[in-house]
Amino acid sequence: MARRFAGEGLKVVLADVEESALEKAAADLRAEGADVHARVVDVGERQEVLDLAESAYETYGAVHVLCNNAGVGSGAEGRMWEHEPNDWKWAFAVNVWGVFHGVQAFLPRMIKSGQPGHVVNTSSCDGGIAPLPTASVYAVTKTAVVTMTESLYAHLRAEHARVGASVLFPGPHMLRTGLWESHRNRPERYAKERPRRTPYRSLGQWEAAMRAAGREVWFTPVEEVAELVVDGIRADRFWLLPASEHSDAQIRARAESMLHRATTRTTRGPTRTPGRACAPPTRACRATRSPPWSGATRRACTASTWICGTRSRRRWGRRWRSRRSR
Repeated sequence: MARRFAGEGLKVVLADVEESALEKAAADLRAEGADVHARVVDVGERQEVLDLAESAYETYGAVHVLCNNAGVGSGAEGRMWEHEPNDWKWAFAVNVWGVFHGVQAFLPRMIKSGQPGHVVNTSSCDGGIAPLPTASVYAVTKTAVVTMTESLYAHLRAEHARVGASVLFPGPHMLRTGLWESHRNRPERYAKERPRRTPYRSLGQWEAAMRAAGREVWFTPVEEVAELVVDGIRADRFWLLPASEHSDAQIRARAESMLHRATTRTTRGPTRTPGRACAPPTRACRATRSPPWSGATRRACTASTWICGTRSRRRWGRRWRSRRSR
């Protein structure tokens, strides 16, 4: 995004907790002719973000585009009730509090200037659209970013501010970023309380394992994400969500589940028919239950996990099998 903004003639302020990565990014952009101000910042620390805002305004006198993009994986293992509190504290400090700190540090002056501006908060399809049960901490934080940005959008409209707001869902496929190795920057105050059961895996290791299992892995170039952001800001678009049949299906399934007041299920099976009782999930599925709009674990169960009448079960069974075969 920084390179894309610089290409539009904007001056760029970079903030990162990892000094070496920050210096390299700043040097690369300067070599391309960009005007860059870089500062080491832990966005989970409110005062550091306030100091960043002061530094940005002292250097350039104004801020027009704010991207709250920092994010970490929590490193949590096992079921939610087995997670260490520090896994949650660290993920929330960066992924949620970091966004809030950015909004509070920059937005008042952006509004007061009376100039056009925009705030982009980065969420994720893994949580922002559908919960990813295998990364529940991360998913919860990214869901929070969506709601925070929706509220921010409403507040800006109520104030008739010339500043817009958008929530970004990078994708539609995976991205090659440092998120998989975010544990390298985990602060001591949020250190793991017990050794991990399994070692951390890099993106390359995970990709190799998927390919060895016969599963193709697709990646979205980060340049496409940056283009989506620039286009969205120009159009004052709230949902920066790339086109994706998979995401659209998850959104529809979630909405349908809510509208039908359906019980949470593992598969995208039949919604509960009024006046008909549904059988409980099978034992095999009970261990991997996730909401119906999550595609992460649906293959672990059969289409008839929940039975709400023979016609409904058969109809959904065909639909589920056709989706599975894609």
